[in-house]
Amino acid sequence: MNPQELKAIMSHGLLSFPLTDFDANGDFNKKGYIERLEWLAPYGATALFAAGGTGEFFSLTGDEYPEIIQTAVDTCRGKVPIIAGAGGPTRFAIQCAQAAERAGAHGILLLPHYLTEAGQEGLIAHVEAVCKSVRFGVIVYNRNVCKLTPESLAILADRCPNLIGFKDGIGDIELMSSIYMKMGDRFAYLGGLPTAEVYAAAYKALGTPVYSSAVFNFIPKTAMDFYHAVANDDMATQHRLLKRFFMPYLAIRNKGQGYAVSIVKAGAKLVGHDAGPVRAPLTDLKPAEMEALDALIKALGPQ
Repeated sequence: MNPQELKAIMSHGLLSFPLTDFDANGDFNKKGYIERLEWLAPYGATALFAAGGTGEFFSLTGDEYPEIIQTAVDTCRGKVPIIAGAGGPTRFAIQCAQAAERAGAHGILLLPHYLTEAGQEGLIAHVEAVCKSVRFGVIVYNRNVCKLTPESLAILADRCPNLIGFKDGIGDIELMSSIYMKMGDRFAYLGGLPTAEVYAAAYKALGTPVYSSAVFNFIPKTAMDFYHAVANDDMATQHRLLKRFFMPYLAIRNKGQGYAVSIVKAGAKLVGHDAGPVRAPLTDLKPAEMEALDALIKALGPQ
């Protein structure tokens, strides 16, 4: 798949980030991961992001990463495209990107470099180095310490033809609007705030109708129903699901730092698709929080 083909895929539909399965000791559980991907693939996501944020990319070792991406590519071949997460320090991000390309992934989502702040010149150099290390498509994730301006993105777009996508995880409406107005259809745009459903209608109005769903990991039918409601401007369905599930879900998620990932693993466990514990420094939900989440899921009905 060339970068423009990936851009076309990124321009429509619902995307999601499968959890990465760990066993009781916290080691990669390949069998469980294959079963998870086989379960999720038929539900209709346009693409799946292997080892993304919800897949705990930030906790993976350099030795584990290639096996995880290769497993995802092999399992989903002919079913759904796989976009690999990549990130961290520039040289490590390049290693991940090149490993993903060798494995047959269709592109990468370039996650932030983490921790240290950097000016726009440094961010440009970082993204450019990763883009030029591979031939397939790259989607850059604006989040936390990686906050590219419209001007920086224009420079990168000129230097890096394979930079075809922009994902927003900041939620600055003025910045997002400025980027869209400057870059137009040069990029495919993806909403990427945690629990993106809450912001989906607003982002669609900004020219970003595509988003990634974390809850697809445990309520895939509801996730697809909500996406179709957004696509069809069905506000009644959106409001019903927001009130019935997503707002109470946020109340649980917001009880702990890092729960944006932990609550998804908890949901998967509750519906019979246990992905194992989260890795430190994340922590799993407490028993009372699990009970509250279980009640929300059961109220939705079969998935």
